[in-house]
Amino acid sequence: MSKILIITTSHSEMEAEKKATGLWLEELTTPYYVFLDAGLSITVASIKGGVIPVDPMSKKAVGENSPSVERFIKDSQAMEAIENSVSIEEIDFDEYDAIFLPGGHGTMWDLPTSEKLAEIISQALVNNRIVSAVCHGAAGLVSAKKANGIPAIKGYKISAFTNSEEETVGLSETVPFLLETKLRQLGADFQSTDNFQAFVTVDRNLITGQNPASSHLVAEQVLKKLTIAITK
Repeated sequence: MSKILIITTSHSEMEAEKKATGLWLEELTTPYYVFLDAGLSITVASIKGGVIPVDPMSKKAVGENSPSVERFIKDSQAMEAIENSVSIEEIDFDEYDAIFLPGGHGTMWDLPTSEKLAEIISQALVNNRIVSAVCHGAAGLVSAKKANGIPAIKGYKISAFTNSEEETVGLSETVPFLLETKLRQLGADFQSTDNFQAFVTVDRNLITGQNPASSHLVAEQVLKKLTIAITK
């Protein structure tokens, strides 16, 4: 059985505006069930462990959410996973075949500053493990470096929430940095499509999606990569 490690933000507030943020729930729930229904073993971790903050904008009243969110909030085992997440400091990544980083604006504060996450991503890319992210989850890639100090993502095709999308949602001046700009500065070959349309890039062992609409596509590509690895 393939094992996948999902790593989320633990950051709950947009610091300048004192506005609640965190994980964008559908970016976790949609891939979670793609992985679960395919028979993968899933561990949900976060930067600090414990309760994962959920962006209140991403969770509506019961009956008003997307199918995967509705399924998740009615799934006691799934809810337990985000109420008692494992700290990444306790993770032995050698046990896992793939990493998935869901987004939400909280990621922009704590994923780039986590030395442990940078270490995990760096080792995964060097060792040809599958690394995947959607939307702001790609913030977890920016601090990873090769042994020689070069950004680990340099030369990779990558997608993430675009500058245009950030401007459209009115948070360009709120986030600590613009993710698209940062990825380009680090030498990534940034790829995107129109605002809020599903889009995914696959480059070697790195799979990235542009926005929440891309979550399912990213998860499908992870499964495809895992299937290829198993059959080799």
